[in-house]
Amino acid sequence: MATEVAVVDRSDAADWDEAVWQQPNANIYASRFWGSYKGRLGWSVRRIALRDSGGDLAYVQYQERKRGFLRRIFVQGGPILTARGRARAEAVLAAFLDHLALGPADVLAIKHYQFHDAEGVSALLAHNFLPVITRQDHTIEIDLSRGTKAILADANSTWRQTIRKAQANPALTSVVPTDPEERLRAFDAFAGLHADLQQRKGFADGLDTAVYRDLAVADPHLLILEIREDGAPVTVCLAHTARQRWTYFFAASNDRARATGAAPFALWRIVEHACEQGARVLDLGGVDPIDNRGVFDFKRGLCRNIVQGGPLWLYARHRRIRTGAATLLTLRGG
Repeated sequence: MATEVAVVDRSDAADWDEAVWQQPNANIYASRFWGSYKGRLGWSVRRIALRDSGGDLAYVQYQERKRGFLRRIFVQGGPILTARGRARAEAVLAAFLDHLALGPADVLAIKHYQFHDAEGVSALLAHNFLPVITRQDHTIEIDLSRGTKAILADANSTWRQTIRKAQANPALTSVVPTDPEERLRAFDAFAGLHADLQQRKGFADGLDTAVYRDLAVADPHLLILEIREDGAPVTVCLAHTARQRWTYFFAASNDRARATGAAPFALWRIVEHACEQGARVLDLGGVDPIDNRGVFDFKRGLCRNIVQGGPLWLYARHRRIRTGAATLLTLRGG
């Protein structure tokens, strides 16, 4: 008979990140840093371990918001199953649902961002989660195992010319700061460029740089890369650096970046760094050819391997609530 799965609250555990990052599917969204960021944005964030008598089976960081009697619960980048947990994925998910004790109108959403495995997906299906796919749930993935020469050879001619020109430009330098003060300065440069970009183009992407600032700088799994022209930052990129999968998270540039090709050069330097660190995949962070055609064309110039990056998995006790939430999300993202 299978051993019962217990839920242990580890919201205040100092070693949460240490435990999570030992797992193959560890990612920034399951880290304490990201949980702290979402907590500052108004979510109630908890961290739990699910375990049996043999040890930990999974780690789940979940966010919760209440409006009246309605709860919205969101799991990003998880659940993170251990090697033992993958063999008991259905029981782990059942214990998590019991722990949440969802009300009649409550909705649970899980988004893996490709940090998942077959057993975890099988458990979601077995528990009647509904997968929701929209246009925005697609991305471009670069197969880093092919090596930088092959990747660049498959890019379009404009991309190749821009990269070669940037590499030959002595005024351009690529810097990945590691000192905390230098990382803070680089993040502040990103925040300034990001604010200017939003004002010029009139969009909002949901990132609150003032709230995220100290957490981003302290996170060892967030790479900050600057392209400088004569010492002044013209492009700054943020990238998630998980064990096998890196993600091009955010980037911001000024007008000099366009003139010098600094933006493609920055992305290319991330490709090179990811290859050097042994990552297998670089996720370019989503595509949207309808609402953001310029960024779509920019990314597709380097690689045309568009893949499904979702889905968002929805669960509610009642079918009408689940399908109603799915329909609303589909209409918004269609």
